[in-house]
Amino acid sequence: MPNLELDGLSIKELKNLQTQVAKAISTFEERRRKEALSELEEKARELGFSLSELTGTALTRQRAGAAPKYANPDQPEQTWSGRGRKPHWFVEALAAGKTAEDLQI
Repeated sequence: MPNLELDGLSIKELKNLQTQVAKAISTFEERRRKEALSELEEKARELGFSLSELTGTALTRQRAGAAPKYANPDQPEQTWSGRGRKPHWFVEALAAGKTAEDLQI
């Protein structure tokens, strides 16, 4: 694990890092599950089968959600991809004079 020098970072850089860490933690289990599924599918292919043939179930893959593009400066764990309705915190920040660029991750 890299040794991070946090003392030299600005508050914006620290909040960005916090958002990235929160996202990595929240998606960790899903990433591990996808890796395991890919390994099992590859092994089944090597043996001449599909994984659904071996398990008797049809595998469905969910479409991956869009990556967060904006973060709430007051609560960095609140993020928005820029798709769909604007969250209240985003609208309120714009009304308070912030720009979309100010809120970008």
